[in-house]
Amino acid sequence: MGIGLLITAAAPSATAAQTGAGDASAGQLRVTIGSAKAKTGAVAGPMANATCTINRITVNRYSSCEWVTVHVDVIRVVNGRPVIEGTADFSAKHQMTLKANSANWSEKFTLSKAKTTGKGKGVHVRIGATSGGGTKATVKFPQGRTLDSVGNGTVGYKSAAIAPKKIKPKAKTTYKYTFTKAGYSPGGVSYASATYRCDNYYGSKRTNRSGCAFPEAPTAVSMVGLARIDEGIRKLRARGGHYGDPNGGKPLHWMINKDQENDNRTAVCPRKAPADMQRVGRTSCDEYPFASTREGGTHLPANQREITWVKVQENKSQGGRITAWRGKMHVMHGDPFYVVTS
Repeated sequence: MGIGLLITAAAPSATAAQTGAGDASAGQLRVTIGSAKAKTGAVAGPMANATCTINRITVNRYSSCEWVTVHVDVIRVVNGRPVIEGTADFSAKHQMTLKANSANWSEKFTLSKAKTTGKGKGVHVRIGATSGGGTKATVKFPQGRTLDSVGNGTVGYKSAAIAPKKIKPKAKTTYKYTFTKAGYSPGGVSYASATYRCDNYYGSKRTNRSGCAFPEAPTAVSMVGLARIDEGIRKLRARGGHYGDPNGGKPLHWMINKDQENDNRTAVCPRKAPADMQRVGRTSCDEYPFASTREGGTHLPANQREITWVKVQENKSQGGRITAWRGKMHVMHGDPFYVVTS
């Protein structure tokens, strides 16, 4: 079973640009964007829409909500000094939904009706979006409309074909706003989305398994129902082991490196089960943290790791469960995750 974790982070730093005419009475539009603070969220279903919080980006594995505030000053430069003739304040809310089974996806965004003072009324806006990692972003928005009413738009994302076993580079969307008003030089601001990544890692020549995820949002794999494995992890946590614990512990990080995985397993698992375990058929060593994590083997102190002797079939069942979870959640090298127990 896969579980997603909601996280919120500071909105990426924005860049603002404004230009002004060189004469003494030049008019300008000066733009600034609201700051943001980091905040962590709670465990949630990975397919659920991320919740929205002002001046934060909130993400789970397949959904993000970015909500930013924008301030526009309408300025007239008189005798070399700027005089604010009006202001416009609005917010932009972006809801992006990725797909587990496609490298093409969509985003909706809404610009609130601006609160204006003085000559802040009648400011026009154009919006563009660019993406990386071989993905093209296309904006649909009534370009040039004023900020005096609510504006809705979409961004469509199309990715180039991804070859089997390939993982595309992590990427972000950069949103660029241009503001205009007759008699004033344009102003602008830009900011970025959460980081996303697309892959076809589990694909083959006959099966395309392309999909995208927000890699910085932890997901979780459940050990519930795997009796001995679940029990071993719970005993470790009762003694203070906290890595991988969704209830306040540090996340584990997946690792794609077979040689290191084998070394991790050899470092903690004896070659032969103890006699008492052999008598009850528990001859397979299950290590925690998993050998296929950066924290596996002896990378953590002894009080943060555990081995449990289990029956071979239980270990095989665990392997199948982890493989299914990784494919569903597009878990790749370095991705954070948690382990759920009963």
